[in-house]
Amino acid sequence: MSDSEGSDKRRHPRTPLNVLVQYRFDTFEDFLAEYSLNISPGGIFICTDEPRPEGAVIYLLFTLRDGSRLIEGMGRVVRVNPPGDGARPAGMGVEFLNFDEESMALIADICARRAPPRS
Repeated sequence: MSDSEGSDKRRHPRTPLNVLVQYRFDTFEDFLAEYSLNISPGGIFICTDEPRPEGAVIYLLFTLRDGSRLIEGMGRVVRVNPPGDGARPAGMGVEFLNFDEESMALIADICARRAPPRS
């Protein structure tokens, strides 16, 4: 699927966001950490050469660059770009499942403030 085909199926436009995202899943006690590529009110794309399989549920934790606000909740892997594809960055698209209202409002605010201008 090309990026244009993927963007046609998305419910929310993607907003570029490069933040360190910590995540873990049932088989690990410690957090793994990778950088995000983009975010939307519906989810986040995490760059990694070791993405979890589609359907995997993971616990996400990230802060704003100034460390002022912690955002955390559960997510489900809904898309995997394997390493070595070349056309797309390796990683996983994660749909937000269980975030509190305050976190979701903050994510919506980040997306609104960083959205590219419409032409």
